[in-house]
Amino acid sequence: MITVHHLADSRSQRVLWLLEELALPYQVRRYERDPATMLAPPELKAVHPLGKSPVIEHETASGTIRVAETGAIVDYLGEAFAASGPGSSLWPAHGTEAHRQCRYFTHYAEGSAMPPLLLKLVFSQLPVRAPALIRPVAAAISKKAGHSFIDPQIEAHVRFWEQSLSHSGWFAGESFSVADIMMSFPLEAASTRIGKVSESAPIRDFLARIHARPAYGRALASGGDYAYAKS
Repeated sequence: MITVHHLADSRSQRVLWLLEELALPYQVRRYERDPATMLAPPELKAVHPLGKSPVIEHETASGTIRVAETGAIVDYLGEAFAASGPGSSLWPAHGTEAHRQCRYFTHYAEGSAMPPLLLKLVFSQLPVRAPALIRPVAAAISKKAGHSFIDPQIEAHVRFWEQSLSHSGWFAGESFSVADIMMSFPLEAASTRIGKVSESAPIRDFLARIHARPAYGRALASGGDYAYAKS
């Protein structure tokens, strides 16, 4: 059995989706965000010192294997379960260009795509969370950071996403793969927060395709409410 420590409205939704695509049995331990800070609850620190999700615990004959970080979990599940079975096609064959692209986007999703989106979120909250006396200053800083650095970075990534989807509609090769699962969260998050992204036809079509997958729907039912499941 695999236990997924799943935080509401988080990147761990992709792990549930991958497990459904692989048709593996699992159970969910769901954690709710603090309504004031939107941060993970302290209970997650009992699972991992950083108190973040996702983390999986895989009960095996030799003991419990604990894996954190979405990309590492994807790699682990691929090594452990993807040699055969319903999810074997999610990892393109080694040595192919599709495999190289799949590996790239699996790491790019967290390493390059998410940081500017996180910066956008953080700076947008500065005027809201700042003391009333300095809110005008915080708002000016937020606006300047957005216009001069964050927004141009996001626009460059959006153009890259559109270019990458232009060939087949998927991120790695001709068919759906774990690269698309990993890329789902940055595109979902961006499309709900940034108007230009939601208006992009290639991105909108990609989201519609992944949201229509039966395994995606089963993962939503398993994980509970998910704010980004909108096409």
